Amino acid sequence: MTLAEPRPRLTQYAAGGGCACKVPPGELERVLGALTPPVGDDLLVGVETGDDAAVVRLDGLAGGPSRAIVMTTDFFTPVVDDPYDWGRIAATNALSDVYAMGGEPLVAVNLLAWPRDRIPFELAAEVLRGGAEVSAAAGCHLAGGHSIDDPEPKYGLAVTGVADPARLLRNDAGVPGVPLTLTKPLGLGILNNRHKATGEIFVEAVETMTTLNREASRAALAAGVVCATDVTGFGLLGHLYKLVRASGVSAVIDAAAVPYLEAARPSYAAGYVPGGSRRNLDWVRPHVESRVDEDELLLLADAQTSGGLLVAGELPGHPVIGELIPAAEAAIIVR
Repeated sequence: MTLAEPRPRLTQYAAGGGCACKVPPGELERVLGALTPPVGDDLLVGVETGDDAAVVRLDGLAGGPSRAIVMTTDFFTPVVDDPYDWGRIAATNALSDVYAMGGEPLVAVNLLAWPRDRIPFELAAEVLRGGAEVSAAAGCHLAGGHSIDDPEPKYGLAVTGVADPARLLRNDAGVPGVPLTLTKPLGLGILNNRHKATGEIFVEAVETMTTLNREASRAALAAGVVCATDVTGFGLLGHLYKLVRASGVSAVIDAAAVPYLEAARPSYAAGYVPGGSRRNLDWVRPHVESRVDEDELLLLADAQTSGGLLVAGELPGHPVIGELIPAAEAAIIVR
């Protein structure tokens, strides 16, 4: 690519974008249902409750200091056109799963797929630079990785973290009477969809997607919270449904209390809605009792990329958007 040539728009090389390109949750669960290994002994968290990462006890069985390994991976197609920002967003998103379990990332490796014959490989270096800067800011070693030649660009990280097995944030530990706190505003899927269609840049969205969930995770642990998840491709309703199902409770959401990025509602009204958001709502709809209209439900199901933590507990500085209640006929009540 020469100085005279325009920089390619990365989002135009992807069928989907960010976490909105996830396999639909219902379809994924049907496939994984027969492949779920039981937890036990040192495997503390597997795939049985759809939690954010796997957790394996490392040591401490003899009464000494106890540690656990937290392992996750996450990668996706371009969510923004700028390669450096895409790298930062993808790395922040991958690290989030460790924070969502109450862990601290220790080491990560890159996962890169690149259409070398269609997009200059120099732009891949910018993607990797963004990922490296976020990893460094998180205090996480970034050591190598794996790359392939692929028709569609993809980037992310495989991350290993550490945690105290007695102080995990799990999605199956929710109890009735606990408030629900959301640490980042919604609307990222809508704005990313608009960016892909128009090229408009939403600085607030990029800043949100590149903000680590580290401080929110640490605050949750300091407050004695034991239940949390992060809000990504399955939307607030989808991830909340997985949490209440795993915990054997229900939830009430106050739709008016849910925060949104400033441009999200106008962009929704203009028709910029990811297909993944509609699939999310289709999946959770049978489990939702709604006292709001369809538009509000679709906003709550918006497929987020590198969203915030949904915490079963109250965190200062973040809005309470609802509470967990005893198991009811509907898993989620939106009012």
